[in-house]
Amino acid sequence: MTSTAVKQAIPAQAQASRGRLRLLRNPWRHPWFLEGFTWLYLVWSLAPIAIAVLFSFNSGKSQATYQGLSIRWYWGDKVNSIWYNPQLHSAMFETLKLSAYTTIIAVPIGVAFALGINRWRGAIPSTFNFIMILSFVVPELIFGVAMYFVFTQLPGFRGLGLGNIAEILGLVTWNVSWPAIIVQARLVTIGKQYEEASADLGCTQFQTVRRVLLPLLMPAIFASAILVFSGVIDDFVIVDLLSSTAGTQPMSVIIYSTQHGGNGGPALNALATVMLLMSFIVAGLGFLGYRLMTRGQRIDGQQALVTIAGAEG
Repeated sequence: MTSTAVKQAIPAQAQASRGRLRLLRNPWRHPWFLEGFTWLYLVWSLAPIAIAVLFSFNSGKSQATYQGLSIRWYWGDKVNSIWYNPQLHSAMFETLKLSAYTTIIAVPIGVAFALGINRWRGAIPSTFNFIMILSFVVPELIFGVAMYFVFTQLPGFRGLGLGNIAEILGLVTWNVSWPAIIVQARLVTIGKQYEEASADLGCTQFQTVRRVLLPLLMPAIFASAILVFSGVIDDFVIVDLLSSTAGTQPMSVIIYSTQHGGNGGPALNALATVMLLMSFIVAGLGFLGYRLMTRGQRIDGQQALVTIAGAEG
């Protein structure tokens, strides 16, 4: 090693020593504390879920003593497994049905809201935009109770009653803000230059929307659809208040009501595992799909949120 290299290495070593000394004097800045706290949180939050999933593969009926690995409660048991128990079987398909219908209805409405609010200037669209953002802070319980009174007390909606239609309308109303906000953010990031170029080339407004705007908005539409679908899978408050019979109750309501009534068992753990697996699959597909759609793009999310919130004129 040359003398010049030695002279350069000595200050670097001294600086590293001073840095380690500062970390030892102030343990709050030491990385081990943050790492340890992170692992503690992960264990605290994930350990109960892992135990519940483990007991869904229990060969016996006990939820306290593990008696061996088995798929009995998924389709092995001819009476109490998910596949053969009509209540659990119906709840699984009811969840998928509610999620699909809500996504199919809420996403187009949210996209239309986003386009209207983004293109319409004035006090009225600003008010609608504020209402969209306000829906994120309204407690779901208050909203669910309000929807319950709508379908049971208002003359115009009393004929619908409680059940699938009421559940879908309530879920659509609750989740329509997701596509509206996300698509607005996408509209802010892409700007208006593509639409203006399309108009200069002679395209009509309908052609501009179909051939230019919708392809550019597709990543946001896809992401909002994933969020709505996965959110409905584990929704409890709205569907519990608006369901009428056991045949219209999704997995979340069945799990709560059965376990709360003291009739839970490993089959209920298996149903919860299926529900968890659905959420993971949808979230994973959504993440991969969004990454593929936005590959090579840079999105200024902070600027988009500031514009949506109305901080700029």
